[in-house]
Amino acid sequence: MSMSATTSVNAMSVDVEDYFQVSAFEGHIARSDWDHLPSRVVRNTERILDLFQRRGVSATFFVLGWVAERYPALIRRILESGHELASHGYSHVRVVHQQPAEFLEDVTRTKKILEDIAGCPVRGYRAASYSIGARSLWALDALAEADYQYSSSIYPIYHDLYGMPDAPRFPFRHRGNGLLEIPISTVRLFRYNLPCGGGGYFRLFPYRLSRWAIRHVNRRDGQTCVFYFHPWEIDPEQPRQTAIGLRARFRHYLNLERMESRVDRLLGDFHWDRIDRIFLEPREGRQ
Repeated sequence: MSMSATTSVNAMSVDVEDYFQVSAFEGHIARSDWDHLPSRVVRNTERILDLFQRRGVSATFFVLGWVAERYPALIRRILESGHELASHGYSHVRVVHQQPAEFLEDVTRTKKILEDIAGCPVRGYRAASYSIGARSLWALDALAEADYQYSSSIYPIYHDLYGMPDAPRFPFRHRGNGLLEIPISTVRLFRYNLPCGGGGYFRLFPYRLSRWAIRHVNRRDGQTCVFYFHPWEIDPEQPRQTAIGLRARFRHYLNLERMESRVDRLLGDFHWDRIDRIFLEPREGRQ
């Protein structure tokens, strides 16, 4: 399928974190060790930037404050390449592990770090591991207080680490505070929401299934698909962690060697743009 086969514009996003910062490793790699580990986030993110440039795709990059402080040149290249810069929190702490005051300080601090480097407003936020759920909706109020305009932090699925299956599948306003929540995309089959928004599921499922699901969201639901992946997912040569459980190992390392080519194919099969342009800016004049 070529881009001309569908008029839907989907939202492409990248969660910029290094391989050692993922939630699956948080019980095995101390944050105090991060500066002593070989970093691969710059080279992997630059590969993604090159891929997007070849495909003519603009995207939203949710960046950790920790990464931005250490690699400001990467932030500037993201912006110079025409992409949206957004916040992923400071050091990938899941919302469920933070108190409201801690969370507010975290997202306020990260927003300032990113804006000081970028010289432009940061409007979007994505929680570590989609960790805003039914018990932490207070975080959306905190984001509005910190002057964010949108969040993309809820995944309306069942998962052992995250998920809010009863949440709306498509963008909604939270409690009238003005903050827009933009959930990661799912496809509805029978009574269940099945994931089709990227990450490990995109590496696990056959490509044809993912393509069908995104097309279903576009054509049957008449909605934009919100897709994400991480720089470490295109890096099969990253240092391997051995002191982790089988489940974490399976989830993290499955099909890394196929991910870049799958993403490249996806970029050609659909029309993609930044989250802010699709959901925040006036639709007039957009094709």
